[in-house]
Amino acid sequence: MTVISLILRNSNAFVVCLLDDDPSVLRGLRRLFSSADLHTEEFSDPDEFLRHVRTHRPAVALVDVCMPLMSGLEVQSQLREISPSTRVIIFTGKDDPLVRSTALNAGASAFLTKPFDDEELLTAVQLALASVN
Repeated sequence: MTVISLILRNSNAFVVCLLDDDPSVLRGLRRLFSSADLHTEEFSDPDEFLRHVRTHRPAVALVDVCMPLMSGLEVQSQLREISPSTRVIIFTGKDDPLVRSTALNAGASAFLTKPFDDEELLTAVQLALASVN
């Protein structure tokens, strides 16, 4: 835990974008990342998120799989085209092996199932941040 804390405190320049259609999930993630001294930008609309990415190029994006307007895998695909350097962490409430393998084969840094452990999520973000060029 100390290593994670040190890395996250030194990474204030990094922004973690959160994309989920559930406002309570976004609030919870914002609180978690704030406690780890990480700046977040939250989005509930995939199109708005992708517009933001075009100009801001976030270091890491956490993307939910199941959303009504566009699936997380579609967002991941478009994100790869717009900002190849952004590390993507996919999360979902339903662990489907096909979805997991599709996301990871498309370059996701991690695939997490909700509810996830805070340490597991922070570790995934830390690893993604460490791999940012």
